[in-house]
This record gives sequence, C-alpha cells and structure tokens, in this order.
Amino acid sequence: MGGQEPKRTITMHSEINPYRDNVQAKANEPITVAGLLDRAKSLLGPAYEGPKPDWTQDEIYDRLEANAPRVAIIGGSPDHPAHILDLETIARAAVRIWQNGGVPFCFSTPVLCDGTAQSTSGMSYSLQSRNAIAEMVVSQMEAHIYHAAFVIQGCDKQPLGVLSGLAHLDRVRRLRGESPVAATFAPTHVLKGGTIPDDLRDELLQIAAAAESAGFADMADDIRDALSYILQCTSNTAFQGVLARAAEQGLITAGQHKSFEKRLAVSTCDAKGGICAFHGTGNSSRDVMAGFGFVHPALELLVEPPGQQQVNQAVDGLFAILNRPECGAAELVKANIGNALRIHSAAGGSTNLMMHIVGAMIYAGYDFSIWDVERILQEHPVPDLFDYSLTEGRDIYVLAQQCCSGQIRGMETLFYELQNNGVPMDADAMTVTGRTWRERLADRTGLSADGVTESRIILSKPRRSFSGVDVLRSGFFESAVVKVSGMPTKQLDHFDDKLAFVLYFENEEAANAQLLDVRLLEKLRAERAFALPLMRRMWERNAPETLDSAPPQDAGYDAWWDAMIEREVMRVAVVISGQGPAAFGMPEMFTPMQHINANRQLKRLATLISDGRYSGVTYGAAIGHVTPEAIAGGGILYLQQGDVLQLRFRAKRIELLDAQELAAGRIAEHAGLLQEQRAALGAARLERLRARRRRVAASNRMGGCTDAARGVVPASVMEEAELPWR
Repeated sequence: MGGQEPKRTITMHSEINPYRDNVQAKANEPITVAGLLDRAKSLLGPAYEGPKPDWTQDEIYDRLEANAPRVAIIGGSPDHPAHILDLETIARAAVRIWQNGGVPFCFSTPVLCDGTAQSTSGMSYSLQSRNAIAEMVVSQMEAHIYHAAFVIQGCDKQPLGVLSGLAHLDRVRRLRGESPVAATFAPTHVLKGGTIPDDLRDELLQIAAAAESAGFADMADDIRDALSYILQCTSNTAFQGVLARAAEQGLITAGQHKSFEKRLAVSTCDAKGGICAFHGTGNSSRDVMAGFGFVHPALELLVEPPGQQQVNQAVDGLFAILNRPECGAAELVKANIGNALRIHSAAGGSTNLMMHIVGAMIYAGYDFSIWDVERILQEHPVPDLFDYSLTEGRDIYVLAQQCCSGQIRGMETLFYELQNNGVPMDADAMTVTGRTWRERLADRTGLSADGVTESRIILSKPRRSFSGVDVLRSGFFESAVVKVSGMPTKQLDHFDDKLAFVLYFENEEAANAQLLDVRLLEKLRAERAFALPLMRRMWERNAPETLDSAPPQDAGYDAWWDAMIEREVMRVAVVISGQGPAAFGMPEMFTPMQHINANRQLKRLATLISDGRYSGVTYGAAIGHVTPEAIAGGGILYLQQGDVLQLRFRAKRIELLDAQELAAGRIAEHAGLLQEQRAALGAARLERLRARRRRVAASNRMGGCTDAARGVVPASVMEEAELPWR
C-alpha cells in the first residue's frame, strides 16, 4: 500500500479510555507524538512517502479523545549492532501508523549483546535482561496506556523478552475487560559475515606452517580450521584461543598477537549492523517469532533495513487485527506453540530458546514447562530440514538472500515442508497478518524449498529423521537439555552409551584456567586423576572390539592412560557447576567450550555438563540447564573428579555409576543419597558459591525465579500461570 492513501478512521472497541478523562495526559502526549512525526519526516527527507503533514496538536488531541489506536514502536539500544539503524525503521513505522488513523509513540529497551558480554561479568546479566525487558515493556505500555506495539526485533534475549511482556500484558488487560494487546515484530536484517583480508590470511597460513614445522600439528590444524569459517565475533574467539597458544610457544610475539586480534576485529562487522549470520540465539529467535505468527513475511528475512513499502505491509497488517481477541499476543502464543517448537526443532535452533519459549507461555498465563515441550515434540518426529553451514556458504545471510530474491519464503517454506513430511502443523492457527497459516500458504508462489538450486538451506527431504533439543533425565538431576541433532551420527555414536570420567569445576573461571592449558591431559595423568581399575573397565565398556589391543593388565598407569587417549577410548565429562540462574545469572559456557575445541585431543573425548547455558558446540554433546542447579542443592553440586557417568543420549539419560560395582565389572547406578554421603563437600562448595554470588549486583540477581525447566521467570508470574494450554 502506498503512503498517499487517505487516513482511516479507527477506534478501539473498549469502553476504557483513560485519555478521555485525563487532562494531564492530553496535555503531555501531543507534543511527544508531534515530535516523533516531525523527526520522522526530517530523517526520511526525500524518502518520505505521504501527504502534507497534518499532525497538529489539535488533531492528536482529537485522536486521543476518540480512543484511536495508540501504538508503541519499541526499539532497542543503539549500543547493540542489531539496533544501530533503528531510527529509520522507527520513522517509517511512525508515519504509517499515523496514516492508518493511529497515534504513534516510541520507546526503547536495553539490549545486551551476548558477544560483547561473553567471558565477562556481563554474562551474569544477560538472561536477567529478558525478565527486565518484559517488566519494562509492561511498565511503559501500562503507564502510557498503549494498545498495540510495532517491535523492532533484535538479538539475544530481546525478542522473547518483549514478547513475554506483551503476552503478559494482554492477559492482564483481558482480565480487566479491555481491548486485546496486538503486536507485530520487525526483525532486524541479517548482518553479512566479514572477510579475512588476503594479506592477513596469508600471514596466518604462514604461522600454521611454522607451527607444523615446530611439531605443533594440532595448532596448525586449528588455525586452518578457523580460517574456513566466515568471519564473525564467535570465530574471532576461536582465533584468540589458538593465537594465545602460538604466543605461548614463541611462534608469534605478544605484539603480533594483538595486531592479528585487531585486524580480525575491524574486518568482522558490516557498518549497517544487523543480527549475526550464524544460527545462534538471534536468528533462532527470528525463526521462533515467525513460528509464533508474530512476523509479517515481508519483514522476516532481509539483507538490508526494511523500506517504506515493507514497513507499510506490517503496520497495515497490525491495524487489521486490532480489536480481534483471537489475535491478542497471549492468544497467538498459545495458538502457535506447537508450530513454533516444531519450526525451532526442524531448523536446529539454539538450545537457549527452550527456556525462552517456556517462559513466553508462562508469561502469557499458561501452566507450561520443559516437559510440555517434550510432549509436543514427541507427538510426531520432527525431521532435520535445515542444512546450515558456516564453512560451506550456507549461513543465514545466504538464506536471507534466497528469500529476498523470491526463491523461497523463509519460515513459510519450512512450515510447508514440515507438512509435506507428515509433521502435524496447526495450519488453522492465526497469525499477525490477520490470516491463518492455511490462508497464507494457499499462494504457492516461491513456497517450495526446491525453488533454491544452489546452497540450499531449507530442505524438502530431511537430512535425518530427528532434530531439535532433547530433554535428559538422571538419578542426580531432574532435567537438562542437549542438542543431539547438532552431532553427526558418527559423532553421536562416539559418545552414546559410553562411560565418562567427571572432570569437575566449581565455576567457569576455574574451568577456563585449566581448559586453556594444552598440557591438561598430561597433568591429569601425572596426578593420577582417574582410578586405574575404572579405566580398565571403561575400555571394556567403551571399546570392547579393541580390547585385544589394550595394554596388559599389569601395565602401569601411564601406559593405560596414553593408550586410552591415543585410541580415543577414554571419555571425559567436563562438569561446570555454580553457573545456574540463582547462583550466577546463568551465563553461557561459550569460552570453556572454545577452550575444549582448541585442544584437539581433549575435544575428541569431552562432553560438557553445566547448570549454566551454552552457546556453540563441542565435538561431544553440550548439556546445559541442569536442574536443580548447584546452589539449590542439586545433584550437580555433589559430583567430584573421578566419578563415572554413563552417557545414554539416545535413551535421553545420564547416570552416575557406583564405582565399587564398576570396579567389579558391573554397571549399576550409584546407591544412596549423594547429599548425605557428600554433605561436607556440598556445604563447603555452597559457602563458596554464596560468596561468589556477591560479585553480581544484588539488584539484578535472579533469586525468586523458577528454574530452567520452568523458564526462569519471576515466581509471581509463575503463580498466576494457571490456564491449561491445550
């Protein structure tokens, strides 16, 4: 629709209109609306599309008096790369809201960048920011009595934080008999990955050759591996680890290290910003918000900030669903919960979203948990329909290019292909367009995944019959999550149904200090970290087909250790506790994962287990969100170095084994209560955990929240989430 169309006359169908009776509000707000629209016209300049401005304070007053739709444009903070060009989109949206007969307002929320916060104290505030954003959205929407929202969707926790706030407010408004809260989300465009300058690539290849000549073949391979990825903030971390090792071995100087770091950093991000091109939390949120039905297809996957015509389509769609109860934010969340989960699963989305999806349902008023997620995903297998790669030219920027060129239609295409593969998608669920999925998919133009012939990412035929995130159970924890689908079948076989020694760390700092040490395995051997009788039993269980090549029974400790490492018979469960929401804000374990990946021997043996979150992947499974967390007295608090776990990923279980039974050749779960048997150990650790928690500002700790299985939402929100969701 063009900007020259006449204004529409529309009012909200609610008897409640505080502006009608509030003289102060009608005195204050016209100047903010006029100021917003004046700035919009000035900013757009020749690109402004519309009639001569008519947003006088008289006209604004009349609209407020008549209960015209008051629409908040919710932006992010410009210190996040996804939001540096928000002002243009805000301007376009404000103009179109006015042209539709509405009253535009604007406010922004803080947006924490996980990349910026990584490995710093900032990571302890990242998850908390989701609840804070939800609270801020509700506060601003309630205080200024806005009816609807046009949301510029950014990265990390912001999308689901804003959605949670709007869904919660919709539920409250409905209980008060007011109009439903409608919202449409405009995802920030995809940021193109950087390119390593040719001269820098040559220098790094020369260092790899020097490392190889000096006997550090693993280091050389790590450099070449890092060079195969698109340049982004996460790949910079991989470079950082291997360059630190190169400096430690004298292959480069400290000055060269800093020079390489700078040249990589300044070549990474495009000046227009956007959401990074890897399929982390930012783009997984893009998938999920589209799956929930909140994204107009004109805005879903773009390579540039949206133009006026694209914004117009989204704003016009928002005005078409005002006053429709079935299109309120809470109702869309409920109606599309199965669609969102199946899209997230089929696309191999970030594990972090498991908490945020659960949280959104609870904020919307529904009694929901990780176990409900599991039940939905078990109703029908969800195949893997996403062939994404950062090394083979199939990142999310390429997917956006395919959508912009009309070859496919983003999540509409994925929805369509899931249906074609027999997955029970709810085609009758409503979306923010005012149409159901069935109505949207009636037009088959560009719908099939087969419309892409090169670098196909969304598939019509599955790569594998399973996908997504699994919920794990155990005798020493209640729940945990793992993305088994992120592991190729050969990799999965390498760890599934194997025994693993626990390498225990009380927190991330302790883990990072040791995991970066390339001689870690040698030091563990020297200190006799794991019992020799249990090492022998591990060989029998993990690699019975190679038992004939095992060292003799009377061979020494070093012989058994070296053989188990060389033959990749040993498995190690790197346990990082004390990272849960109540203990330390639930930071991501990205850095320890990168340290594991940087050690070529260790990464072939290691699985990561934590009550924190994680981002990225390790060669072995990454298991996070363990509940109850350590500071709540969960079983993870009581594990210790040398314990043996049985990793049963396909069976969705991890068991702590009885060491005496294992030494005798029998597989049996640990008997008795760890809390009682290791009470002194737990008490000492709890004391240190509580002291460490003081390093997080008291105002921002996540005390009084549910655990990860219940979305880490405030207890007050959980208490009122009583509605059955089915």
